[in-house]
Amino acid sequence: MKNILVIGATGQIGSELTMELRKRYGNDNVVAGYISGAEPKGELKESGPAEIVDVTDASNIENVVKKYQIDTIYNLAALLSVVAEAKPLLAWKIGIDGLWNVLEVAREHKCAVFTPSSIGSFGANTPHVKTPQDTIQRPQTIYGISKVTTELLSDYYYTKYGVDTRSVRFPGIISNITPPGGGTTDYAVDIYYAAVKGQTFICPIAQGTLMDMMYMPDALNAAINLMEADPEKLVHRNAFNITAMSFDPEIIYHSILRHYPDFKMIYDVDPLKQRIANSWPDSLDDSCARKEWGWKPEYDLERMTKDMIDKLSIRLKK
Repeated sequence: MKNILVIGATGQIGSELTMELRKRYGNDNVVAGYISGAEPKGELKESGPAEIVDVTDASNIENVVKKYQIDTIYNLAALLSVVAEAKPLLAWKIGIDGLWNVLEVAREHKCAVFTPSSIGSFGANTPHVKTPQDTIQRPQTIYGISKVTTELLSDYYYTKYGVDTRSVRFPGIISNITPPGGGTTDYAVDIYYAAVKGQTFICPIAQGTLMDMMYMPDALNAAINLMEADPEKLVHRNAFNITAMSFDPEIIYHSILRHYPDFKMIYDVDPLKQRIANSWPDSLDDSCARKEWGWKPEYDLERMTKDMIDKLSIRLKK
């Protein structure tokens, strides 16, 4: 990777991924692609180039790729699970029609492409414990359907045209910097804010609902390390199971209690979020990622909880 375009650079993952890529590859070599109305701010804006990049406009993507001689595209444009259910046509337009545009530009200009999939690509009939890399998926949400299509379309462009496509299935991502944006796993971010602010947390996910999660630093490493990996060793490409931890609301609540003994949590289950969560795996088997490109997370729940609380305590007091 020499010249990199991040599409969706002001989103939940994109904003932090852009800064991490600039740290590793140089500020001038990483373009922050954003849509009108979601302009970069602060350090993201000031540290490097930025351009409007609309995935639904192929000519727009191509113009930016040519202008900056892009060789690698991180395509993060998507609606998250709960938002997508409310806007299924828009979710498809951005997630799949947009991906098609990105892949066509990549084919013409010989770019590598990273487009993340998700644990949402699995369905109710998928084995829920230690979900295998290769298994039945059959999701019942537009978010999940678009992610399965993302995996298949990316594989198609690799096998038919030789486009270097790669992807991971992200679990829930927890960040101390970027607020969540409408995902089923968002509670695992919101709970830390409530604890640090001294508020009672109202949990929308039922006790006993296990889901895979990951701290943002590990997610960023996964996205970058996979694109840096030796292509000769990659068997699956689109998309690798990756995970760092699995917990339900009670487990994360008790990890926070060690730091805030008076912290309170009550349940008020959101039916839509719960239905989606019930269809997702309890835990993933990420042995293929570990074998094929050396995937290994650095954060477990206890280390993440301490870091989240330390960082949020500083940020929220400013």
